[in-house]
Amino acid sequence: MPIPFQPLVIRFGRLGDTLLLQPLLRRLHARYGAPCTLLAAGGYALDLYRGQPDVADVIALRSHHRPLSLSLEQWRAIAALRRMRHVPVYVCEPQPRSLERIRLLLKLAGIPDRHCVYLNDIPLAPGGHWIEHLLQLADSTPPAFADRFAKAASTTSPVPAFVVSAAERADCDRWLAARGLAGHPLVLLQPANKRTMRWHGVRKASDDDKSWPLENWAGVVAAIRIQLPQARVLLCGSPAEYGYLETIRAAMAQPDVEVVARELPLPRMRALLAMAHSMISVDTGPAHLAAAMGCPLVVMFGSVSPSHWRPRSQVPDAVQVLGGPPASTRVDAITPEQVIDAWHALPLRAAENRVL
Repeated sequence: MPIPFQPLVIRFGRLGDTLLLQPLLRRLHARYGAPCTLLAAGGYALDLYRGQPDVADVIALRSHHRPLSLSLEQWRAIAALRRMRHVPVYVCEPQPRSLERIRLLLKLAGIPDRHCVYLNDIPLAPGGHWIEHLLQLADSTPPAFADRFAKAASTTSPVPAFVVSAAERADCDRWLAARGLAGHPLVLLQPANKRTMRWHGVRKASDDDKSWPLENWAGVVAAIRIQLPQARVLLCGSPAEYGYLETIRAAMAQPDVEVVARELPLPRMRALLAMAHSMISVDTGPAHLAAAMGCPLVVMFGSVSPSHWRPRSQVPDAVQVLGGPPASTRVDAITPEQVIDAWHALPLRAAENRVL
């Protein structure tokens, strides 16, 4: 058995991109005998992987595109990378601009290229899922470590999974009680995506392939209330999306619909998804988190192919996918009736099947 190494994994993506690394991190943990270090962009990487068994440490860069001369944060990251010059490095970044910055950081840290493998060197199979692409990378070995680890193969699950700590569950329970939501079935709606908000306000619907009309959301909520009159409907999103979500809530003119976008730090969101009745979402990061937490999910795709990005769940039939090529290239081509039918088809979430 080779001696344990703590692999370094690098990805400068958004929430969904960072979340989809989890099966790769699990595979590398199994192959090398030690949890990974993750170098990522954004503070959500810290919240997402804190306390998770396959990650020992997270180095989070909030300004990875800033010039090095102006970024003390990046120089601190370089100093941390210098202490990892002996470990295998897995670069999962597909974007050329970010990849150029990563190569510079690795060079300044003195990490030889023989210690690294790059996702861009592995072709994505036609119709292949992004997680399989990442697992192909995880099964490859940097040249410098081939003599010790090339045969250290491992079979692990291709489905993301996250642990909810007792503290996170207790925090969520207190929040639900304070909000008067405890004891009610909770149906979560995720109308916004990373393209929705711009510095000057909400992006025009015609310029956003994942924008679904307000009247469609209202129709879905009305159907949910007929099916589950005791349910509470929660509009989820980032704090920056609060005003947009309030517009949707006001347009619905429905009772028991609340905007909680300012009250859902990622650990609480994870705990909430581990016990919620269901979620209806456009294709975005929280949809992947919902599937990973076993939450029954209806997800609507725009121009991005579901074959590459379909959220994965350990619960059979817990994800219903609508839209996406070749069926359509815009979410607004999906009707409320299709969404309601898909929601009705979701498996009932029994208490014993919740992810805790």
